[in-house]
Amino acid sequence: MMPRRRRHVAALHGKAPGDLSRERELSPEPDHSRYLLVGRDDMVVSVLPAEQVLDALEHDVERLLTRHLNSSKEWFPHEHVPYGRGRDPIPGETWSPDDSDLAGAQIDDAIRSSLIVNLLTEDNLPYYFRSVERMFGDDRAWGEWVRRWTAEEGRHSMAIYGYLMVTRAVDPQHLERSRMAQVSGGITPDPPNVQHGFVYLSLQELATRIAHRATGQMIGDPAGYDVMMRVAADENLHQLFYRDLASAAIEVDPSGMVMAMEHEVTNFSMPGLGIPGFAEHAKRIANAGIYDLAIHHDQILAPVVLRTWNLESIEGLDAEAEQARERLVAYLTKSERVAKRLSERKLRQQADLAGV
Repeated sequence: MMPRRRRHVAALHGKAPGDLSRERELSPEPDHSRYLLVGRDDMVVSVLPAEQVLDALEHDVERLLTRHLNSSKEWFPHEHVPYGRGRDPIPGETWSPDDSDLAGAQIDDAIRSSLIVNLLTEDNLPYYFRSVERMFGDDRAWGEWVRRWTAEEGRHSMAIYGYLMVTRAVDPQHLERSRMAQVSGGITPDPPNVQHGFVYLSLQELATRIAHRATGQMIGDPAGYDVMMRVAADENLHQLFYRDLASAAIEVDPSGMVMAMEHEVTNFSMPGLGIPGFAEHAKRIANAGIYDLAIHHDQILAPVVLRTWNLESIEGLDAEAEQARERLVAYLTKSERVAKRLSERKLRQQADLAGV
């Protein structure tokens, strides 16, 4: 592939302050805490100011919004929920897994953990809207996209919650208490500028799509599969929007975007810190193969950062961004080795269980 050519922007490039020299080492052992996502304090300031980047990308966001509206499909959460399985609650009743009606299927604690985390992540939508609108603004095509994205994301929790309640797949009291703790805490990602936002949203939306799809494939209930696939289809369109918007931003501000990539990739974790018992949920999810470090590298980092964004061929970098790229390439090389070891270990474990 030819090196990416930089789009002309009539602006002076200031030196981006901040220190991204701290290189994180990848552990050969699965680090389930990487599912955690916390606020960042050690961010860099963009090479180009946010307003200048947003202005330069105005035509791109209009084009991508039009593409999204033409590709998206109208759907209704109530049409995906098997209401016929529902029943009135019994006062004082204590939930048990035997109460679940999954059309004859049985699920384990890992799938329940994934269903809970997936739903509660969607329930934090008010805070995500706040962060994204703060970055993109509320006018022009940017504001139109933010509102459309929010409206579509709102359907996800409706559909998943409806399914979990009528099937009693999880303890409803535990779920509601977890929701209250999660939403009351308001812990969500808050990228410091649009460059970091483009990168984080691209990676996070794809990770969410993968987690929803994998969960649906493991439920064993056709209705549950349908719900999770429907939600994952929306997430796929969202990640395509952000991924391609980030590609356009690389042409406008290559140095700012590369520094954002280095920080967001090396600090990335799935959202969910405010969910009670989240570390244990994350461990189960990873051990079940729903989402782990190997999946993260093979299905997100390699195809998006290395191939779609073509990290190694981006031109026009200043000295600080070039150093950030070198650190990120080294990190991704280590990530690849770790992903390979984890995949090989999983295959050995599966062979042992099968008695091979």
